[in-house]
This record gives sequence, C-alpha cells and structure tokens, in this order.
Amino acid sequence: MTIRLYDTSARQIRDFIPLVPGCVSIYLCGATVQAPPHIGHIRSGLNFDIMRRWFEYRGYDVTFVRNVTDIDDKIIAKSAEQNRPWWSIGYENERAFLDGYDALGCLPATYEPRATGHITEMVEMMRGLIERGHAYEADGNVYFDVRSFPGYLALSNQDLDELRQPSGEGETGKRDPRDFAMWKAVKPGEPSWETPWGRGRPGWHLECSAMAHKYLGTAFDIHGGGLDLVFPHHENEIAQAKAFGDEFAKYWVHNAWVTLSGEKMSKSLGNSVLVSKMVKDWRPVVLRYYLGTPHYRSMIEYSPEALHEAESAFARIEGFIQRVVEKAGGVVEPSAEVPPAFAEAMDDDLGVPQALAIVHTTVRQGNSALAADDKDAAVARLAEVRAMLGVLGLDPLDEHWAGETDRGQTVLSQSVHGVVDTLVGMVLQQREAARGRKDWATADAIRDQLQQSGLVIEDGPDGPRWSLGPR
Repeated sequence: MTIRLYDTSARQIRDFIPLVPGCVSIYLCGATVQAPPHIGHIRSGLNFDIMRRWFEYRGYDVTFVRNVTDIDDKIIAKSAEQNRPWWSIGYENERAFLDGYDALGCLPATYEPRATGHITEMVEMMRGLIERGHAYEADGNVYFDVRSFPGYLALSNQDLDELRQPSGEGETGKRDPRDFAMWKAVKPGEPSWETPWGRGRPGWHLECSAMAHKYLGTAFDIHGGGLDLVFPHHENEIAQAKAFGDEFAKYWVHNAWVTLSGEKMSKSLGNSVLVSKMVKDWRPVVLRYYLGTPHYRSMIEYSPEALHEAESAFARIEGFIQRVVEKAGGVVEPSAEVPPAFAEAMDDDLGVPQALAIVHTTVRQGNSALAADDKDAAVARLAEVRAMLGVLGLDPLDEHWAGETDRGQTVLSQSVHGVVDTLVGMVLQQREAARGRKDWATADAIRDQLQQSGLVIEDGPDGPRWSLGPR
C-alpha cells in the first residue's frame, strides 16, 4: 500500500513517504477573514478533509494545521469601509468559516492558529533572516531580499528577471522592486505591534512561515492550499522558511477552484456564492457531495443544474441505504475495510471520482440483491457502502448528519407538493371548464373524486383551492 500524490514542486505524482513513519503532518492555508466564506473557500477545506480521512483510514496519525489570517490589507480596508474594529470583522468571519466547515462535515483541525497570536514567532524569524543576510529593514518595513535565495520561484517555475511584483502602499526603501514585505511600518489608524524595527504589522507571507515552524517544526510532510496561492504566497513562504534554516514542506498539494461563468469564484470579483445561503437552500450533505466528489485538481463550474444532479445521485445512495436498513430491521455497521478497487482509487492521488464509481456500482449490486430478496447480500453491500462513504465524510447514518434525513424528507415533501399542485391544478381546470359548460354532473364528479383522494376543494372568489383533508 502506497499513497501517491501530485506534488506541485515536482510537477508529477510521487509516492508519499512520511518524514516520521506512521505520522503525517499537514499545513493548510486557511481563511483570510475579511468576509464570510463562499463555496470555493469551503471546497479547499473539504478536499483536505478527505485527504486527512484517507490517511487516517490507512492508519496514519495525522496532525492537521489550518491557520486563520486575521490581519491583512483586506481586513483593514473592510474595517475602514464598515467603520468597525478590524478584530470584530475578523472574529465574525472566522466564526462563519468554522460554521461552514462544520456544516459540511469537516473534522476540526488539530490546531487552528491565528496570525495575531504569533507576532513573537514572526519577529524571531525576521531577526534570524536579517542576521543571515536574507532580509533588511527600511523605513520601518522589513523586506526579504529575493536575490539572496537562489531557489526563489522554483515552485511556480518563473524567471526572476521576468518577475513583476509591484510595491504596495507605504512599501518604501526597497533595494529591488521584487523584494517582498515581511513587516509593514505602522500607518495612522491601523493596528500595530512593537518590534526592534519600530511599530507595524505582519505581511501575509510571514504569518504562515512562522506558524508552520511553530506547530510542525523545521520540516513537515504536506503544505496545501488553492492553486491561486502558488505565487506569490507559497513562493514567499518557501523563501522565508528555507532561508531561515527550515527544510519546510516535503510535498506541495494544491486544489483547483470553483468557477462561475468560467471565472474563479472570489469576493473581489463579486461572483461568490456564500455558504450561509447555500446551506439554507440545499442539504449540507448534498453540498459536500457536490464539492467533495470531483477530483481535487479539477475545476468545478458552479450551476444549480449541477447541484440538482448531485442531489439526485446522492438520493439514489440514500434510498438504497434506507431500504436495506428497513429490510435488516436495524442499523448495519460499516465493514472494517473498503473494497480493494475503492482503496486503489484513493491511493492514486485521491481519485475520488473513481472511488465514487465503486460506491455507485456497489449500490446497484445491493439493489439487485434487494430485488432478488437476498437480504444477506444486500446487507453486505450496505456495510461496504457505509465504509466507503465514511472515508468521504458522506455516510448518511453518521451522527454528524443526524436530522439530515428528516430534512431531506421535508425537502422531498416540498418537491412532491409542487408536483401535486400542478396535477391538481390541471384537474381543477377541467372542473372549471365543466362548470363553464354548465355540466354540473361532471364538475361534481371531479370534486368528489378529489375528495376521495384526501383533498378538500374550496370554491372562493379567486377560484378553487385545494388542501389535504382527512382520509
């Protein structure tokens, strides 16, 4: 058994060999909390939640760190725009992210550090980089000297001479316009912390290098994040950490985006679909199925039609589970092991689409067993299905989704109500046509038939209306 992952730095799928046998250390770039999460943000959390679950299924002890960027330019801009404290905006949106992760069944991180809680570690890292000649102070800012680190841009495979990295506001005194800010000098009205180089606040890239060092040490297994973070964020993290003396991440894993009309879903583009709204319109377990089952390196083009397809696909799985549970007369426990074909797919760069195909094949086999009244075979298939869905965080019988079945029935009832309303409306139109012809016998017969079906018909000034009555 060897898990294989696509490593962005190697540009190929590699065998995963942990630094410490039996253990996996993962650092995931988490939320920047200037606004509540859209489904693209939560997709990243879901992809790495599935990775974590698979490692745990394979017997690894996983340490999973997902940071919170609670201070940066965007949060400060939102603070000024909304006339609210920066920390109030950050905390409110941090809670929204946590609620979103939880709603879609993501396991809690082992550690979830905030950037503002690690200023001391950032100062120590800057001091070490300055001493080693990789960083310098200018006008209260601290910059990383990109030419001092020969491996700069290896991850994104760019040419330094072709790089254009413009300075941000107040970033004065750079020796080279491509140098990036690790620490930004204080500006009026902005939050700041004291350092040997004056008051200021951290740059985005420094935060993750310092927190990964604190929680995972000088070397760890996997660094994750969205494709949009490869440059500049992850390149700059690598430069800081390795110039400081850390080996840093052994594997780099990046998930693709959720797009809308071909554009990356983002807050700045104004095309985001908020998780808080989506969980009101769709069952969270269906959202997890929709966002978590495509391959993590594949783009997802958002559309309501695609969500409806996911809902129907998951309903087929749920229907099978419900029928077997009813036939078995109780809950069927998951099998101890997933089918070999499922495991093979997951070992191969987390091939969730191929693994999901095994789930649906097993469901079809189980349905055939039910049709043949083979209870034992149906129960065996359900045990396998539950084991596979458990790895994907999609088992409807898991306690996390308690109440989801009831909610699903409510949604189903609402859908059925719409269908019934359409059909009854057609019959009532026939009744109204009969009344228009003064064919009272036909009109009364239609009303009586509807009442025998359990419907009450009331004639009013706005026309007839129906409701459910006693049968």
